[in-house]
Amino acid sequence: MGCLGNSKTEDQRNEEKAQREANKKIEKQLQKDKQIYRATHRLLLLGAGESGKSTIVKQMRILHVNGFNAEEKKQKIQDIKNNIKEAIETIVTAMSVLVPPVQLACPANKFRIDYILNLANQKDFEFTLEFYEHTKTLWQDEGVRACFERSNEYQLIDCAQYFLDRIDTVKQSDYTPTDQDLLRCRVLTSGIFETRFQVDKVNFHMFDVGGQRDERRKWIQCFNDVTAIIFVVASSSYNMVLREDNQTNRLQEALNLFKNIWNNSILLCHTHFLQTIAKYFIRDEFLRISTASGDGRHYCYPHFTCAVDTENIRRVFNDCRDIIQRMHLRQYELL
Repeated sequence: MGCLGNSKTEDQRNEEKAQREANKKIEKQLQKDKQIYRATHRLLLLGAGESGKSTIVKQMRILHVNGFNAEEKKQKIQDIKNNIKEAIETIVTAMSVLVPPVQLACPANKFRIDYILNLANQKDFEFTLEFYEHTKTLWQDEGVRACFERSNEYQLIDCAQYFLDRIDTVKQSDYTPTDQDLLRCRVLTSGIFETRFQVDKVNFHMFDVGGQRDERRKWIQCFNDVTAIIFVVASSSYNMVLREDNQTNRLQEALNLFKNIWNNSILLCHTHFLQTIAKYFIRDEFLRISTASGDGRHYCYPHFTCAVDTENIRRVFNDCRDIIQRMHLRQYELL
């Protein structure tokens, strides 16, 4: 008659012990990751196209991620030059399209317009001193300025005046963009971009998405576990129409978009709105929507700011941060 005992070998017991220790480490790491995830504030930037969302992301980099390094600034030079080219092309093209059309104050500048328009289809254009000379002279023409003053009647990038005024600086061979240049530079946002930063040892993940109509279908994948939505509205767009259809008023588009998101309980759940706008009459209309159709589970906190004013953004984001942290504590029943 045999004696039954532990049939496991020493190697097997050591292997099981090692496996248990490995499992404990994995569980500990998972728990740690969960705590970090819960302690991280995920902010989703929403708004119609050209409302200033990407500018706010740049401000967060300047304020909380050591800004932009020399290589990044160098890479932006081409975008800034493209902004100048697009701006002057758009303005001189609009002169003959507007009703009534706009005439040059100095007819002798007509050949300069022809020069600029001939560049429109050139993909590999070199920014020569000749280009800058023609552009600067046209920008000084009172007729071109008059057309610029009617820019709400056509689609013109909002940094046009800023960079056209800085032609003499940008054309220099040793030109290095300033932070303000980087904030003003315009490049269409397509897709989803995440920026991570830390403020007072608190982690923030900010998501920037394209605001044009054909980009909004991508938004749905960004709503999961969002702490707050920062809905950005450009008050300067009150008399402008959408780039997408050249008909819809931009501010009305922002109102409609805000209303659609606000009333979508599936998307929002417990998400809160931190709204960045800049005029009281605009604010009142957005608040009317949020109070008239609110369900008591998400709230709207309006703020007024200038997206290219770093110190102003710093103050506004500090206010937003306090609100976000209070909301986060309530969400996990810690407040």
